[in-house]
Amino acid sequence: MKIGREEVERVALLARLRLTEEEKDVFAKQLSQILDHIAHLNRYETAEVEPTTTVTGQVNVFRDDAVRPSLPVEQVLANAPEREGDGFRVPKIIDER
Repeated sequence: MKIGREEVERVALLARLRLTEEEKDVFAKQLSQILDHIAHLNRYETAEVEPTTTVTGQVNVFRDDAVRPSLPVEQVLANAPEREGDGFRVPKIIDER
């Protein structure tokens, strides 16, 4: 599948990335190669292959999810650049169209 510069520019806009003209060409080529490879893999019949989550036998290494005491609000917000009520104030990043 061919990915053009227009698609790369659209994705870059959505991801808020500034790309040079050379980068747009490189990414268009790389994304096209990735999609071609996926199309190649889709040729294989996998209906009877059992899904796996890992092929190496790894197990979950995360700690148990346990309730613990949290920090007081004042201590958490002590280094906040700006506050709003009992929370952080963050700048708006979504433009309205």
